[in-house]
Amino acid sequence: MKNLFCLLLFTTFAFAQQPSPQPGQSPAGRPPMRPVPPAGVEVPAQDRTEIENGLKRLKAAIDRLGNHPLLPDVMIYHEAVRYALQYNEFFKTEEIYKAKVLLQHGEERARQLAEGKAPWTTATGLVVRGYVSKIDKSVQPYGLVMPPTFTPNTTHKWRLDAWFHGRSETLSEVNFLTERETRMGEFTPRDTIVVHLYGRYCNANKFAGEVDLFETLDKVKQQYRIDENRILVRGFSMGGASTWQFGTHYPGLWAAIAPGAGFSESAQFLKLNLSGSDAPPWWEQKLFHLYDATDYAINLFNTPMVAYNGEIDGQKQAADMMEKAMEAEGLRMTRVVGPKTGHSYHPDSKVEIDRILDAIAERGRDPYPRKIKFTTWTLAYNQMKWATIDALNQHWERARVNAEIVGDNSINVETANVTAFTFAMGPGGCLLDGTRKPVVTIDGQKLMVAGPMSDRSWKVHFRKNGNQWAVTDSPVLAGLRKVHGLQGPIDDAFLDSFIFVTPTGTPIASGVANWVTSEQERAIKEWRRHFRGDAQVRKDADISDADIAASNLILWGDPGSNKILARIADKLPIKWNTESVIVGDKRYPASTHAPILIFPNPLNPSKYIVLNSGFTFREFDYLNNARQVPKLPDYAVVDTTTPPDFRYPGKIVQAGFFNESWGI
Repeated sequence: MKNLFCLLLFTTFAFAQQPSPQPGQSPAGRPPMRPVPPAGVEVPAQDRTEIENGLKRLKAAIDRLGNHPLLPDVMIYHEAVRYALQYNEFFKTEEIYKAKVLLQHGEERARQLAEGKAPWTTATGLVVRGYVSKIDKSVQPYGLVMPPTFTPNTTHKWRLDAWFHGRSETLSEVNFLTERETRMGEFTPRDTIVVHLYGRYCNANKFAGEVDLFETLDKVKQQYRIDENRILVRGFSMGGASTWQFGTHYPGLWAAIAPGAGFSESAQFLKLNLSGSDAPPWWEQKLFHLYDATDYAINLFNTPMVAYNGEIDGQKQAADMMEKAMEAEGLRMTRVVGPKTGHSYHPDSKVEIDRILDAIAERGRDPYPRKIKFTTWTLAYNQMKWATIDALNQHWERARVNAEIVGDNSINVETANVTAFTFAMGPGGCLLDGTRKPVVTIDGQKLMVAGPMSDRSWKVHFRKNGNQWAVTDSPVLAGLRKVHGLQGPIDDAFLDSFIFVTPTGTPIASGVANWVTSEQERAIKEWRRHFRGDAQVRKDADISDADIAASNLILWGDPGSNKILARIADKLPIKWNTESVIVGDKRYPASTHAPILIFPNPLNPSKYIVLNSGFTFREFDYLNNARQVPKLPDYAVVDTTTPPDFRYPGKIVQAGFFNESWGI
């Protein structure tokens, strides 16, 4: 781990000292990017044959089980070994043996299911399980540490700690499952279920790795009795960065957060110049606001947090940056420092961290505090406890809602950059007097609103028209608007079910068509490598109404080559015909340019379409998790005569964000 940490620091320093290539600029004089994950070792012919035969046996056993609800708990073994063999991801020779052991475990589970048994579902100790992801229908693994006190037939609700792992470029599914079957992990609190996230490999739990947490939590809650008010998130190194992210972006969900080391923002951690010729483009700097935890520091007002770092760990920078951001909001950080310790936990510090977290967990999360403070930069992260932001005046500028229940009949609210919000308290949760209409004062304006229901629930929507607030019947206006889940940027389309839609028609320009084919093939390959699933791919002629209803459509090609794009081209804000790509009052030759964009699907406005892009970070960004943030906004125009490189898909001649009504 120490060697890996030193390597990461060297990589960060080396690339931070070199000017960043501008969009589409060739990386002249630089060596090829180191592949992530690295190439594996050669598998001897005899071992390959043995593993192939084991895969065939396990696949046959899986097929015989039909649609058994516990099938993912078996499939994780097959997929882990299949990936490693098919994609050359045995990184050490001993991993070949690990794969054989996992195949045996898979066959054993399949046999038990065929006999009507599933002993791992009631086991204590180390358990690995899986689920089928909504994103790409892949089977994703997770590990559990079940406490010795666990019994399945009890009314007791269990505390749950979610643990995010550190960076490992060789953390294949084979290595993850083996680790989760043999190691208890850094922390095993008393009477607590600990879930270890795979997080779709090595992305600091961003993008599809972010969704992995919530899909895993949903599955664990179905399988075990979990106390919703005693869920904690924790992690170290890259996992510490994940904890900062989840703690500040989803602050109302957790009883507490405990980040260790990692990073809490991108620019300072990477030592980037934010002005001058080597600065990231303006839209990239805007998009730092998506994941930078420092921008969301005030959200810890309602979420208890204890940070950790070693005294001599370079990654203490994460807590340093967060401490400054918290101080600017009037918050004081609880911070445990391991004396004379580098990139690891000091034993005494672990005891102190557990003491703090156990006390917080005993008290539990307060879902309905009298006072909340919340900030965001995007409707992707729009909820804090009983307050939800429904509309912004402008994305990627700071928005705030501060609200306080005063007495039992009034709420004082202050907002910034917010045009609609909702207050909602579930059954038994409302703190207001049920016999009187409460007065809600928003930015100095008083409104009398309906009081709580007899079950002590309460919900009111507020909307701003000009400078005046009013109570409204629905959270958002009718028509095309940026709303939660439909707000961009391009990478947002890959957080839900998506299908790559390939063209079958005649393209407008052969040169652009070659670029499309290259980027399409790359997107399919890189999704598997970095988000660990086989992307769904269909020809345009094979897209059904059910596909349009259920999935975001990633359309490759142009209005001539892609049948789906041809159906909607005239409904998009960027026009594309045989002559030009038209963005507002700017025109680019269609013979050499192509648009990339995200937009609500005109055939189903509750889902996205994306033109000609997979996830937007590329090979240069694989080397450091702090770089793995969106690299393109809502739209861009690419000059395809400049070849794609390890930073960009070509020369970006224009890029920007659509407005709150999805217009230019």
